[in-house]
Amino acid sequence: MRIPASENQLAIFILSLSCLLLMTGCGSPFGGRGDGTERAKPVDLKKAAAPVMRWSDSDEDGFPDAMELGSFNDRSNFRTWFAYIAEMQFYKISEQWTREQRDCAGLVRFAMREALRKHDRQWFQAMGEGYESLAPDIRAYTLDRSPLGEKLFRTDFGAFEMSDIDTRFSEFADARTLKNYNTTFVGRDRRQAQPGDLLFYHQPWVQKYPYHVMIFIGGERIAGEGSKDWVVYHTGSSAQDEGEIKKVRLSVLDQHPDKRWRPVENNRNFLGFYRLRILE
Repeated sequence: MRIPASENQLAIFILSLSCLLLMTGCGSPFGGRGDGTERAKPVDLKKAAAPVMRWSDSDEDGFPDAMELGSFNDRSNFRTWFAYIAEMQFYKISEQWTREQRDCAGLVRFAMREALRKHDRQWFQAMGEGYESLAPDIRAYTLDRSPLGEKLFRTDFGAFEMSDIDTRFSEFADARTLKNYNTTFVGRDRRQAQPGDLLFYHQPWVQKYPYHVMIFIGGERIAGEGSKDWVVYHTGSSAQDEGEIKKVRLSVLDQHPDKRWRPVENNRNFLGFYRLRILE
């Protein structure tokens, strides 16, 4: 074969030779043996796109798609565990819930983390007596396989970006942070609420902690009375008082002597029902 002399001719010659070798498998960078019996392996586009899909935020809610519970079963199982674990704290606070974390938002954080764990024999032993297996574990991920580890809570607005892992996610979230960056407004009508949704209140004159959160559990799992409007919440702690867990029906709160705590639409301090974004 004659070797061309000019640079242009040389470039065309090399390109043609490369195409010929690729077709025959001779000297192929994809591992061909040269006898045409082994061809280049096709690229698995799904596998190649996996890292991108893992961190995409298709609904631009601030959470990567990999953190959201996309299946009906996962959402249902999470709600069951989340509401159940929160309710159990009313009867006996688990030693796994550290004393320093015990306030209204702390109950949400604790129940959410434990709902996302693997509920094996070790988990039941650690949580204490009385816990039962009510639902399968979440299939999308458990906490040990969480895309962001223990950093479950977003701390700022915006669609998800890779830099958010270090700057906009945290293991901690107070009631205001839960409301603003980790939940979506459902409405002020309780008929729209589902077990595991959150109720928020705002007392603007309270300087330190103006926001308060409760967990709507719907039908109670323990000592059931057939009612479907139960909530559980921590009253909050202070220097003089550690606070306590309360479990009460919305119909009872409707008659609360202090009108600012009534979960009714004409109460300006009641902000409404909100849903965790991982359930959206």
